[in-house]
Amino acid sequence: MKVLFITSNRIGDAILSTGLLGWLVDNYRDALFTVAAGPAAAPLFADMPRLENLISIPKQPYAGHWRHLWRICAPNIWELVVDLRGTAISWLLLTKRRAVYRPQFTQEHRVVQLARVLQLDTPPQPRLWCTGIRWDMAAHLVNESDVPLLAFGPAANWCGKQWPASRFAELAARLTGPSGPYPNARIMLMGGPGEREMAQPLLRAIPESRCIDLIGQVDLLTAYACLRKADLYVGNDSGLMHLAAAAGVPTVGLFGPSKEVHYAPWGEYTMAVRGPQSFEDIISAPGYDHRAGQTYMTGLTVDRVYQAVMELLRAR
Repeated sequence: MKVLFITSNRIGDAILSTGLLGWLVDNYRDALFTVAAGPAAAPLFADMPRLENLISIPKQPYAGHWRHLWRICAPNIWELVVDLRGTAISWLLLTKRRAVYRPQFTQEHRVVQLARVLQLDTPPQPRLWCTGIRWDMAAHLVNESDVPLLAFGPAANWCGKQWPASRFAELAARLTGPSGPYPNARIMLMGGPGEREMAQPLLRAIPESRCIDLIGQVDLLTAYACLRKADLYVGNDSGLMHLAAAAGVPTVGLFGPSKEVHYAPWGEYTMAVRGPQSFEDIISAPGYDHRAGQTYMTGLTVDRVYQAVMELLRAR
């Protein structure tokens, strides 16, 4: 029995789809899985159970990437094809059943929308799988300790969605100060290759003895294993935010020019927070330009984020 799962290019969207994949793993117990995803997201699935084939589909001119995927998949007869990209390829493969995502213009979270693809009443919680080597590496990078561990994700895939790193530094000082909820806690900084420069004000502000700097240092699944050790995550709307929520970490996601109604962190102890401006207020304001190299997150104060953290901790 073979199942084909076609998911996103984007890391965050791919993570949100893992709940659906996990449901398939649990309910198609004899199935071998083929997962197709964009190059950035494909490594998320490397350690999943019963993975027969992991296909990275970098974009090619004239939809060549879809023809490439079809050539790989066409020789098989599939038990189920789940296509979260809504492509034509799912209709060109031999399968007993297909489930194809169609764009839904609703005010529902992406996880809820994806659950509807398989007609699930309860949206499944996103989750990832790691082999022993990831856990061993995480244990090496993040020593077991009684001292709390806070994780911060100060970067984003677009500067407009980045809360200023100086404000992350101020938040860290308040959370770990004598009157904060985590006095003298360790701080783990997360980010991808190329994101170190934007995090410099935060890196300089944290005492070296309490800083675990993983920016650009680990792959996605090792980052996930490290996050499983954290007591709290605060970060911009990004793939890392969704990775933290999937890891079960109490997660506060910071939003500005993106929609938390669709992309808030998903989980029992998660929260999305923004400043006084809605998404619509930000993108309709005079001078808004998504190509400009500036942040649209300055309306979100440190006080508001600190308050959100405390609300989340009380709820927990």
